[in-house]
Amino acid sequence: MNPGRFGIFSGIAAPVIWLSLIGLAGAMRPEFSHSYQYISELGERGSITEIPMRYIGFGFAGLLYVCFALAVPATLREGWRSALLAMLIGLDGIGRIGAGVFACDPGCDGLSSSQELHRLFAMTGFSAAILATLVCGVVFRRHAWLGILSAYSIGSGLLATTLLLLMTWEANPIQTPGLFEHWATGVLSIWTLVLALRLRRTPVATDE
Repeated sequence: MNPGRFGIFSGIAAPVIWLSLIGLAGAMRPEFSHSYQYISELGERGSITEIPMRYIGFGFAGLLYVCFALAVPATLREGWRSALLAMLIGLDGIGRIGAGVFACDPGCDGLSSSQELHRLFAMTGFSAAILATLVCGVVFRRHAWLGILSAYSIGSGLLATTLLLLMTWEANPIQTPGLFEHWATGVLSIWTLVLALRLRRTPVATDE
């Protein structure tokens, strides 16, 4: 298979694997609440879902995000614009891999170095993914093939940002931080899937 096409298929598979692992790991732990608990708790140390969530959900899916990022410049051939989008998608993947390497403590409320590094990598991944949506929406708004996704990309980034702010807002009357995080990662995952499917149909372009 052409390396560029492999990368695009990686971009299709990555969000599907990620969302599937969240559902599967949650089903393996009947006591887990998607509304009140964070996704990272599915990979917490000592849990029965630690191994699949850390190494498949975070690690393998993160690697697929990096493969997808490498395929973006070769597919779009739009110079610095493609490179910027690819860098952010790749950073999202690296954030996921790091979050898998460094598991959070039980309950994800500890003070260990692994917990702090997990939080740092997870925050890096989320931030990069949001920036990727905004870059795609703004920088490629006049692009022949990606322009159609402009409003959707910007909307996805703003919605994910709002959900993450609600997740961290201590005075939020709706005390369901896990639900907001699940929605945010769902919005960003679906955006990645839509982008990859769109790039799968993109013809080879020339630099402007």
